[in-house]
Amino acid sequence: MMNKKTISRVLLASLLVLTLPAQAALRVFACEPEWGALAQELGGKLVEVSVATSALQDPHQIQAKPSLIARARNADLVVCTGAELEVGWLPVLLQQSGNAKVQAGQSGNFAAADFVRKLDVPRQLDRAQGDVHAAGNPHIQTDPRNIALVATALGARLAQLDPANAGQYAQRLTDFSQRWQQAIVRWSAQAAPLKGAAVVSQHKGFVYLYDWLSLKEVAVLEPKPGVEPSASHLQGVLASLKNTPALMTLYSAYQSPKPAEWLSTNAGVPAVRIAFTVGGTDEAKDLFGLFDDTLARLLAVRAKR
Repeated sequence: MMNKKTISRVLLASLLVLTLPAQAALRVFACEPEWGALAQELGGKLVEVSVATSALQDPHQIQAKPSLIARARNADLVVCTGAELEVGWLPVLLQQSGNAKVQAGQSGNFAAADFVRKLDVPRQLDRAQGDVHAAGNPHIQTDPRNIALVATALGARLAQLDPANAGQYAQRLTDFSQRWQQAIVRWSAQAAPLKGAAVVSQHKGFVYLYDWLSLKEVAVLEPKPGVEPSASHLQGVLASLKNTPALMTLYSAYQSPKPAEWLSTNAGVPAVRIAFTVGGTDEAKDLFGLFDDTLARLLAVRAKR
């Protein structure tokens, strides 16, 4: 039996353990909502996620504000798209943060596009062609198969940075991957009526969605990526659709609907607002909701035409 002195020591040790601060969560700074949502899925309570942008912001056009710099300064991991999507603001943000562990090339810097096959890789670079990315189209999040690939890589990176909880990250990755693959099977079956449909894009931001669903992009409202369409360009698109009718025009939640609505009025092509990322619509509250809502909007048009 323990004597009083031993009991006192045990109680004191227990009190000390209770007063110790809980292990700090891994601080994740995500550039876009989709990666913040994915980090939360894979990390749960083990991570503290901060997102630099919202679904109603153009991810190309962000300012490196002091508030974002402060968050990058305190981050253990920065998760961004890469492929030059954030080239106008992320390098400045990281440089001014002074955080050595999240600089390019470090384990605390994760670029999602590094882990997927890029589409629309330019054969030659010409900035006169607008917002062209040397590594290919960066909008990889519109294909759920890409989300699966990024999840595997991100789960491994979280475990690498927080080895004490590696088992929990592995378990969460397995759980997410199983649910995600089941959802992809369901989404692919639901999307069957869309296969082969001709569509118009307001911005060339849906090539991965089209690749997944076998949609055919027949026109783009922007004359060059990131350049607002002129009246003459819209007239040219209108003329081209007489020979190649389109089912719908897609535009992102952060974009002005005016060009797509103009085409809808003049060509009878429905304009469809796509969430594009988590939070872009009321229904796209998480990654699963993002694709549920995207397909629901596309299929609603298909059902009427």
